[in-house]
Amino acid sequence: MTRAVVGIIGGSGVYHLPGLENIREERVETPWGAPSDALHLGEIGGTRVVFLPRHGRGHVLSPSGINYRANIDALKRVGATDIVSISACGSFKAELYPGLFVLPDQFVDRTFGRQSSFFGNGCVAHVSMAHPVAPLLAKRIALAAQAEDIAVATGGTYLCMEGPQFSSYAESLTYKAAGYDVIGMTALPEAKLAREAEISYATIAMVTDFDCWHPEHDDVDVAAVIQVVRSNADKASRLLARLIADFPKEHEPCPIGSDRALDNAILTAPEARDPELLKKLDAVMARMSGR
Repeated sequence: MTRAVVGIIGGSGVYHLPGLENIREERVETPWGAPSDALHLGEIGGTRVVFLPRHGRGHVLSPSGINYRANIDALKRVGATDIVSISACGSFKAELYPGLFVLPDQFVDRTFGRQSSFFGNGCVAHVSMAHPVAPLLAKRIALAAQAEDIAVATGGTYLCMEGPQFSSYAESLTYKAAGYDVIGMTALPEAKLAREAEISYATIAMVTDFDCWHPEHDDVDVAAVIQVVRSNADKASRLLARLIADFPKEHEPCPIGSDRALDNAILTAPEARDPELLKKLDAVMARMSGR
């Protein structure tokens, strides 16, 4: 079996997890360009973990300016079998209040202009995104939260907007009427690229506000978001530390095939594939080598 390596994509606050040992920094080069920052690798209870600050140290990258392909490729190259993504989000439901962690199981993509696939002309692939979240990973996150007495809401739909501006009032009402649960700017194309790279993926969406639909709450602004994120940093660290400490040392097969997503996805015949693109896909397609 493959040794489990948990990738964490989030803010710099998650570097200081209880029990984190053998920390080292590694800069990873990818054929897709530079990732957001250097990776930080370590262990908790013998389980390997790798951290990547999505926006770079000092929060220098906007959601639209993140090189999502390089980030996922870099995590793949250091052996990540699972990715836990942490992101702030707005809520469209009163019961999903600021400070609550939500574990969405569906995504709606309203981004534009982002590179959302490793594949393309010369090697065409279509992976299934019917179930974008790895259920076993999401269950482990929920169990870790329960063990730490941290309230989480399981399931729901995360709408990913382009940003960097927040929603208009009309947009907020439209998304709420559509039945979406939370809104953020970073889960996509992360989830799509993780699926193409055959890495199990789940998101911890931290509710920071009610967007701008709620008549009894102020409209979202950066100050409010930062205040909630900072006040929940310890809670997030405890959740991640518990998750990693309890994580199986060997990667268990994903019940929905996240780790085998390319088995029936590649349409281009082997002899017709672009060798230059295949060079760039060496990490993403490592398991498929020769097929």
